[in-house]
Amino acid sequence: MEVRPHRLIKRKKTKIIKVGKVSIGGTSPISVQSMTNTLTTDVNATVKQIHSLEEAGADIVRVSCPDEDSTKSLKNIVKEVSVPIVADIHFHYKRAIEAAEMGASCLRINPGNIGKRERVLDVIKAAKDNNCSIRIGVNAGSLDKNLLEKYKEPCPEALVESAENNIKLLEDNDFFNFKISVKSSDIFLTVKAYKKLSEICSYPLHLGVTEAGGLFTGSIKSSIGIGQLLMEGIGDTIRVSLSSDPIDEVKAGYEILKSLGIRSRGVNIISCPSCARQAFPVIETVKILEQKLAHIKKPINLSIIGCVVNGPGEAAQTEIGLTGGGQDNNLLYLSGIPHTKVPSSEIIDRVVKLVEEKTKD
Repeated sequence: MEVRPHRLIKRKKTKIIKVGKVSIGGTSPISVQSMTNTLTTDVNATVKQIHSLEEAGADIVRVSCPDEDSTKSLKNIVKEVSVPIVADIHFHYKRAIEAAEMGASCLRINPGNIGKRERVLDVIKAAKDNNCSIRIGVNAGSLDKNLLEKYKEPCPEALVESAENNIKLLEDNDFFNFKISVKSSDIFLTVKAYKKLSEICSYPLHLGVTEAGGLFTGSIKSSIGIGQLLMEGIGDTIRVSLSSDPIDEVKAGYEILKSLGIRSRGVNIISCPSCARQAFPVIETVKILEQKLAHIKKPINLSIIGCVVNGPGEAAQTEIGLTGGGQDNNLLYLSGIPHTKVPSSEIIDRVVKLVEEKTKD
């Protein structure tokens, strides 16, 4: 199934950079990122989690490097995974230099935390020497002291000025392989900052609402913030920040892209909320199908509707459709055409089998 962005989305063309084997910007697919939450020094646990994230569809994975032992562990981690690794650096510039030398594909630095200009220059040199990209990670919670004094509080103008200052610093040192983020936990601040930055900057933008919260609240906040920007054609790579399993971040990221027709992966289930008209237990059926079809990677649309009010219409738009019918006469559709009747007790097995058959390589 070919996925086409909605006709109203006109994506801004940005510069193309490389994060390992992944292209960011231009017309490259909008990539989905996540971050490990294991101890980086526990190489086996970190590699295991990265493999899980790769399987879930993560294009890029970030790993925190708070100390020298963590950056040294990167060398063994990078050897065991195929997805590009971004080293998350805070406060100590030497960690960035070590991470570049250990094989990181990108360095995420918050220049407001790195300190002196000379230290940032050392990081740039290490990135150049090791063919490593950089993400300028401006965050409302850790702005440079001078900017906080100037603006009194985090605001879109402060975030953008921080980004501009650091863009100039990288450009003045002939370094152009970088992307930028201007994140806040406040949706309004985040969206305004990205819009302002997009107007004056042609570098690729990494989108996210930082510290968005738990799975439910964080997914909603991120969908509003990231989704609004993507609808306006802004953004080249995304990370949904959740206090949850990192795999949930990847799933949420794809759901945002999928809902906008930008990118798709796996089964897209269109289902009704259920009501007294339902001919089978819709909510429980969908919950089980989501679990049993989680391994599917190929995009496919599936409609599960409890009655005939909207069922046939939705089935006409999906590869596989199921409409509830009276007296246990539920109807399966293939490509919008009635296929066969199926009793409620057999719905899950029949639907899973059909989806697996249609998505076989």
